[in-house]
Amino acid sequence: MSRRLRRLPAALLPLLLATTLVACGSNSDGGSDSGGSSDAGLHGISISGDLGSEPKVDWNGKLETDKTETTVVQEGDGPEIADGDKVQAYLWIGNGYTQDKAYSDYDAGQPETVTASDQLSPVFKDAVLGQKIGSRVAVTTTAEEAFGASGNPNLGIANKDTVLIIVDLMEPYQAPKPKDVPSSQLPKVVEKGGTVTGLDFSGIDKPDPNGDLLRSVIKQGKGKAVTEDMTVTANYLGETYDAKKPFDESYSKKPVPFSLQQVVKGWTYGLSGLHVGDRVVLQIPPDLGYGSQDQPNIPADSTLYFVVDIISAK
Repeated sequence: MSRRLRRLPAALLPLLLATTLVACGSNSDGGSDSGGSSDAGLHGISISGDLGSEPKVDWNGKLETDKTETTVVQEGDGPEIADGDKVQAYLWIGNGYTQDKAYSDYDAGQPETVTASDQLSPVFKDAVLGQKIGSRVAVTTTAEEAFGASGNPNLGIANKDTVLIIVDLMEPYQAPKPKDVPSSQLPKVVEKGGTVTGLDFSGIDKPDPNGDLLRSVIKQGKGKAVTEDMTVTANYLGETYDAKKPFDESYSKKPVPFSLQQVVKGWTYGLSGLHVGDRVVLQIPPDLGYGSQDQPNIPADSTLYFVVDIISAK
């Protein structure tokens, strides 16, 4: 699958959230103090700043802990998160040994969509399940419990380090619905010798970065309906507004299989409900693409345009 289509940070969430990759649960000396209001679990760490903006962390020296503890830094006044609820959450991760920030969703300007359930890792579950919307929750733990026996070298977290995880629980998740529009409202598909080579933006106004997810089906297929949990094989070409050339394409190569759960959200929601055999043009606003994060040949806060031919789905 092309790196240009992957949702960011696709590689992080399975390591942090999935039960199967956690080496062990909380130890018998303390386990997780879910919902605790005491600062004892923070080991002297001070966390400040407004919910929904990157937290400010005063480490007060190296974090030393051998178990997982969960502390509600700021309790929200929203509904309690129940099993199966989907929420928008910003994650911030710090290395307790070096006191360095290792990862922040605030850098990308996009929260994660998290489903609350017992299937979340023991480290992360108590920071979400049973907490209230609008809360900021902190978890202190070991690298082994958070990421497994090897830690997470990609984040600069060694296996013997300690970890601070801060979770801002923003709001219930509401999946955006694509707005179906006439083909005249989106760029025309350019072909040479029957092969898609680009998009023609003639007569198309510069997009509003806060605009809707737009789609236009320009060829109707007769295959099965596509759902968000499917793996789809497709040919595609992507451009930013009025660009001189595509930033990525597969028509000159071969069709690409990808999971709709591992691509930019504009693809997940824009292709859902279509059919195998459809050709569709998508206009994807920045918040459903790459947000404020630069990509090669894709400036920050870009609206993305794609033509996609859906070849198969399973």
